[in-house]
Amino acid sequence: MTKTPLNVAKYLPLYKHIVNREQWLACLQQMRQEPRLGLDLEANSLHAYHERICLIQISTSVTDYIIDPMALPDFAELGEIIADPGVEKIFHAAEYDLMLLKRQHGWELNHLFDTMWAARILGLKQVGLANLLHHYFGVEQNKKHQRANWCARPLTREQLIYAQIDSHYLLALRDRLADALHQTGRWEEAQEIFAEHSRVNAPPLAFDPDGFWNINGCRDLSPRQQAVLKALYLFRNEEADRRNHPPYRVFSDRTALELAQFLPDSLEELAEIYGMSPGQINRYGRKLLQLIREGQRAAPPPRPPQRNERPPDEVAARYELLHQWRKKRAIQRGVESDVVLSRDALWALARTRPRTLQQLAQLTELGPVRQRLYGEELVKLLNQ
Repeated sequence: MTKTPLNVAKYLPLYKHIVNREQWLACLQQMRQEPRLGLDLEANSLHAYHERICLIQISTSVTDYIIDPMALPDFAELGEIIADPGVEKIFHAAEYDLMLLKRQHGWELNHLFDTMWAARILGLKQVGLANLLHHYFGVEQNKKHQRANWCARPLTREQLIYAQIDSHYLLALRDRLADALHQTGRWEEAQEIFAEHSRVNAPPLAFDPDGFWNINGCRDLSPRQQAVLKALYLFRNEEADRRNHPPYRVFSDRTALELAQFLPDSLEELAEIYGMSPGQINRYGRKLLQLIREGQRAAPPPRPPQRNERPPDEVAARYELLHQWRKKRAIQRGVESDVVLSRDALWALARTRPRTLQQLAQLTELGPVRQRLYGEELVKLLNQ
């Protein structure tokens, strides 16, 4: 059994690092001959305010490609492959990657095989990629680079091998899981779930100036303290945007909360606040003290946003009935509850209350496979 990505490299083909247009066209020619591709992305969301795709790993039956989108002015042809229903795209936990592709390039994916969802449908308990690679292939991933800044250049050979592993085994893993899905009669259900999860919603990232209400402990503060917290929250976002850092790199939620709670009025008192290092005090100290003073004089203090309207009692009661049914059904199958039906499907059922199989068939949140699997039970339940 291998122990680190560098040891795994002895058993891997040499990756091809794509950093110019000529290399990309050669890669594209090979990919267009393939009926399926294993894909993975590396992004910099832990290191930047404006997240972006930093690497795209694509594995074919013969080659592992590591594409550097920062070095390529144009690789729009990949979007055509992503959209092509004749090419199966194999991801592990595709949702975030598909959101990035849609948000950054506007690409829509057709024909997904998601190895994480396949494992969940089969009732496997440990469905992380590292767990599955260890289980099926004896590969031990080194997690050293899991939180790396993938947009930093140059990348080391060790980083590139780490990235290669994330896509290299996907084709073989897909085959193992597909065989199990066929043997257990879950293939059609899996295809339906894959299709649902390929349709991701990726609205543009937008800063919510009222997001400070979600900081744990905010609602325990006085109105004046809440005004200070809002001022700190707005400043943190402006500074994060200016420096292209994620907000937590400016200061954490806990630090913001303690600043609002204890209202320090000197640099010395700032030093007693959680997370306020000498460097942060030197960089932000006087500005923070100014914001704390101004926040206490703010008029009027901030008002909590309106909560989402509560559904009617009969809808909430039906949802709870469906929720308990789903929980029991999942236990019977040995899977997590959302494998049986999604939360959106439960709410759609609760709101519309279909009383016949024909009415049930009108729900877009419930595909034909799961209508066949659970339809009669659901109609009977909703007719009670």
